[in-house]
Amino acid sequence: MRGISDLLERLRESGVPMDDCIAYAMQSVDIEDFTDFDINTFLMDRPIPFLSTENGTTKTISAPHMIATLLHHLEVLEGHHVLVLGSKGGYIAALLDSMLGPRGAVTVVEPHPEVRRHTSQRLDIFESMGELRVLPIDFLEVMDDEFRPVDRVLITGAIKELLPDVGNLVGEGGFVLGPFGGPVHQRLLKRERQGDEWLDTDLGGVVFGPMDLGEAERSSLDPQNLAELLEDVLRLVSEIIEIEDETLVRLESLIASLRELPLDIPDLDEESTEDEIMEHPVIELLLMEMDWLGPMWPIFEDFLSVEIASPGSPDEDEYGMAGGHKDLIP
Repeated sequence: MRGISDLLERLRESGVPMDDCIAYAMQSVDIEDFTDFDINTFLMDRPIPFLSTENGTTKTISAPHMIATLLHHLEVLEGHHVLVLGSKGGYIAALLDSMLGPRGAVTVVEPHPEVRRHTSQRLDIFESMGELRVLPIDFLEVMDDEFRPVDRVLITGAIKELLPDVGNLVGEGGFVLGPFGGPVHQRLLKRERQGDEWLDTDLGGVVFGPMDLGEAERSSLDPQNLAELLEDVLRLVSEIIEIEDETLVRLESLIASLRELPLDIPDLDEESTEDEIMEHPVIELLLMEMDWLGPMWPIFEDFLSVEIASPGSPDEDEYGMAGGHKDLIP
């Protein structure tokens, strides 16, 4: 594929982990088989869209540096069975198929019907080496012995905790790799099964979209969504600056009030009147707290607007993985 060799070389020079197996997979699997969007974005080490859903949400394949990092930490061996939660358009499954060989198996579990359909169509025409299958998420509840044990689980979207149905599939010595945390910021964790216990290894801060596409499609004025965002930002801000006790109490009270609002609040759009905007329950609640919330809001905005690191971009300065934004961004 045009431009991929130069990209991989830039990634290596910037310090992204890239062994020969990962490099071969990324050279042999054509990203253009999994998206109809312009691949120059991908070659600049940026996430690339692969689908726009009916609700207008854009789904992306992670940036090359993030994909290489995930594959590195996944530590797969030929013949492994890997479960992928969240398809990323099928591209990561195809890379894994190349790395696992003819005795390997990749099971992709995708909760969203549109994304699952896209993924199945693209993988159907992909010349796989091993076994590839794309399944709905409710299949996790009925996976029989044919699919057990799973050697590795790769989670490609943010989750708060591991689903029991997933944990039960992992064999002894196998592990789960994924972003655990809230909607704004997560930690990339390697969770290894040792008997009945899980041993966690923290691999650093990351920012992924939610595993559940329904969360990504929620309105910015959805009270539950806003409460989760504020809660996550509060945790981050508290680690860096000291927040006055009174402000902390009021912010926690605001989060609680948002959670108490009904779930069926109508959304606002460009045709909403000024009265409808001002009378919206979430807007009303925020305006009531604006005397103390106003000065805090610029700080929150700084944390909500994440700068994406692209160590493989030819336009980036030579800072390596330790420079730029400190987190790994997909």
